[in-house]
Amino acid sequence: MFKDLIGKKVLIRANTAGIHIGTLSAISENGKIVKLTDTRRVHYWDGAASISQMATEGVKNAIECRFSVVVPVNYISGVSERIPLTPDAIKNLESVPIWKV
Repeated sequence: MFKDLIGKKVLIRANTAGIHIGTLSAISENGKIVKLTDTRRVHYWDGAASISQMATEGVKNAIECRFSVVVPVNYISGVSERIPLTPDAIKNLESVPIWKV
């Protein structure tokens, strides 16, 4: 069902792991476990009303967002949403600065 998303940049929401943006590399048969590559965790975003808007348009206040460092590979379970990113959203979200302390 979700196999058509493999190789595409997506935004996922997981029940306990939060929101992540990355390239979908693999997905379990039931879609609840995913493997993302070149992924960033979204701790906080500003300038989008929802993750649906973020996945289609990006964010309006990138400097205020808190996106983690890029992680080469991340396996995430409990996935409840998988939204493909539009080209505009990809360009915008990749411009969000790395947030770290």
